[in-house]
Amino acid sequence: MTVTIVGQARPNTFAFETSALVKATGFREYDARWWFGQPGSDKEPELNLMGVQAIGMGLGTLIRRMGVGPDIVTGHDFRSYSMAIKMALVSGLMAAGARVKDIGLALSPTAYFAQFALDAPSVAMVTASHNENGWTGVKMGAQRPLTFGPDEMTALKALVLDGDFDLIGGGSYEFVSGFRERYIEDLTAGRNLGRKLKVVAACGNGTAGAFAPQVLEGIGCEVIPLDVELDHTFPHYNPNPEDMQMLHAIRDKVLETGADVGLGFDGDGDRCGVVDNEGNEIFADKVGVMLARDISGLHPKSVFVVDVKSTGLFMTDPVLLQNGARADYWKTGHSYIKRRVAELNAIAGFEKSGHFFFNPPIGRGYDDGLLTAIAVCEMLDRNPGKTLADLYRDLPLTFGTPTMSPHCPDEVKYGVVAKVVGEFTKMKGDGIEFAGQPLANLVTVNGVRVVAQDGTWGLVRASSNKPEIVVVVESPISSERRREMFEALDAVLRRNPEVGAYNQTF
Repeated sequence: MTVTIVGQARPNTFAFETSALVKATGFREYDARWWFGQPGSDKEPELNLMGVQAIGMGLGTLIRRMGVGPDIVTGHDFRSYSMAIKMALVSGLMAAGARVKDIGLALSPTAYFAQFALDAPSVAMVTASHNENGWTGVKMGAQRPLTFGPDEMTALKALVLDGDFDLIGGGSYEFVSGFRERYIEDLTAGRNLGRKLKVVAACGNGTAGAFAPQVLEGIGCEVIPLDVELDHTFPHYNPNPEDMQMLHAIRDKVLETGADVGLGFDGDGDRCGVVDNEGNEIFADKVGVMLARDISGLHPKSVFVVDVKSTGLFMTDPVLLQNGARADYWKTGHSYIKRRVAELNAIAGFEKSGHFFFNPPIGRGYDDGLLTAIAVCEMLDRNPGKTLADLYRDLPLTFGTPTMSPHCPDEVKYGVVAKVVGEFTKMKGDGIEFAGQPLANLVTVNGVRVVAQDGTWGLVRASSNKPEIVVVVESPISSERRREMFEALDAVLRRNPEVGAYNQTF
């Protein structure tokens, strides 16, 4: 098969598919995302169905050359075109000798669970998560519970773009019926809350609407559904628990109904956002601190992995210090954190985006937004005299921002961040003050986390799955110091004309 590598797609791709169309930049650090297109859009597609078939051939070839067995789980989210993409992927996998176990409509964590339940080492989940309708993608792994990182994605990209396939045939296909119910039973078995919590379950019309309400009811919650009807056009907002529009909608429903907690799930159900009973939209890293307090109380000296976008409280919180907890700051990205949790045998990992990872005895090591929701509910159950707002108030006060993402093309975003890292490295070496203070530390494991002497910090990194730069700021001092750090960081970014407008600020 000849693979066409494009910067811009040819016209009439969908009408006349005569060769595989795959845009090279769709292969990202730890998963794959492409603009597949939608009616009325002027944007040219980056992928066609023959291109998806080529990806399946490449993935089947890769897992064979890695020495992994031929069994692979696949599933798809609720987008109108996802099943077609999945079946094109399946045809490519089978051509490369894979034995495909198809679990149908699924969340990403449903597919990860299926790797264990169906004894399949590999997974290929068709989803674009919270990306706008018209996007598609694949989350892949070949060593449960881990998903691909840069090495595997680079190898897959080379195989697909070079057409270097082992088309040995002999593959097979099996549809596994009733797997949704099996997954829900696994999550809820033996979990019964001691008090009836009233919970808003917000799904943004994404695939989690077919799973989350039943899971929460299964552990004893009274569920107030919000946008749980499956609708791939996402008529209200994208299902993204980092998006303030979704969090505001949850807040309003919590205040309207007097709920104990609001829980919001992203498009493929591997992330969870939290709003407390007073309508406070709690950023996921602060939720992580609360859960770390709860977990380290049950399991002293716990190790937690957190991404570089996360609050500094994991290092300074007095309760975590008293419980002997230790935090390891690591690269942002579900694949990176998942792998680091496994390497350190940490009990949990937390990402500011809402990807949470729980190792035994809590989970199996992969990210599951529904398991996160259960953990929040169980934390409340273990604190009967306190509301979620009380637990939030118990944390030391910091002044943080949401994750802010100015546009920057995929082709240049890493170069822009490299320039920014270089500028800060020179500043620190020359002893130059930044945002009104000397630089106390630079963390360059993933972009650059700039830490001032008073603990105020700001992060700049390249987004791994969208044409964007990521900016996050936090101050333990004041909202004014937060603003100073943001404006100083933004001024450095604006030296690069490729950096565009922010998706949201604070």
